[in-house]
Amino acid sequence: MNLMSLLPDFLKSEDVIAMIAGGAAFFSFLIVWNALLVKDTLPDRIKSLEKRRNKLRGDLVSETRQRSQLIAKETLMHRIVKKLQLMKGERARQISANLAKAGWRSKDALVTYLFARISLPFVFGGLGMLYFAGKNPFEWPFIGAVLASIGAAFVGYSLPAVLLKNQKSKRYEAMRKSLPDALDLLVICTEAGLNLDSGLDRVCREVSNSAPELADEFGLTSIELGFLPDRKEALLNLAQRVEFQAMVTFVNTLLQTEKYGTPVAVALRVLSAEMRHERLMKAEEKAARLPAIMTVPMIVFILPSLFIVLIGPAVLRAMDAF
Repeated sequence: MNLMSLLPDFLKSEDVIAMIAGGAAFFSFLIVWNALLVKDTLPDRIKSLEKRRNKLRGDLVSETRQRSQLIAKETLMHRIVKKLQLMKGERARQISANLAKAGWRSKDALVTYLFARISLPFVFGGLGMLYFAGKNPFEWPFIGAVLASIGAAFVGYSLPAVLLKNQKSKRYEAMRKSLPDALDLLVICTEAGLNLDSGLDRVCREVSNSAPELADEFGLTSIELGFLPDRKEALLNLAQRVEFQAMVTFVNTLLQTEKYGTPVAVALRVLSAEMRHERLMKAEEKAARLPAIMTVPMIVFILPSLFIVLIGPAVLRAMDAF
């Protein structure tokens, strides 16, 4: 069978076939030429470096401007707090420790907290005085407006402490939930041959996205284990920063393994199983409390509608009969 008979009539000409063959040869030559040609990438690299330099310069300028603005804003707080000598004494150290427990370890956290404690009462009290005495929506006498303003000032004084307490409790609860999983990872690391410092650092990197609070504490403990002369001090610092029973038990377990030389992996596996069992018991306890908790909503919301559906037709018939 002749292959030329399968082509269309306009492709059967020898000239057309020669043109197709020539075009294919030309494109083949171009492909080989581009493959063998060494391109000069220096201009493109220079352009990319110039763009990167301009971007970094712009980021540096904006960061410097933001930092200068932030310093200018914080200067007033620093001056007021230092003038009142609020950063001295045991009370200031206790507040700083509580801020660290809540995750606020910056240098200006203590200054901001103390400034809020001394400024918010005046702000809330002044706004309360303008509202209750000036506008007087409840038509209270002047002494009632003064007492309400004093209450608003007390709320402003207590607000930073309440926010600090809530933040610390939320942080502890997040670490309590993620601690068993982190202990499982630490068991795997210790069984793989890593020591406690490297294991904590590895766990810190692995749980940084799912449990940033626990990763923060483990990372700080890993650093302290590396530079403190006594490893016991670093573990005790962890127990002081995170004051809930599961973390204290974890620290005591590590201290006992350091003291008696027992395998860390075995102790951590047992501790992780106990923590998981404790978490399961708390979940079962919450589930067991549900019937008692649901009693009041059932009486208030469900039973009235149920009575209307069941007794309503009989009441309507009785009303029609009479």
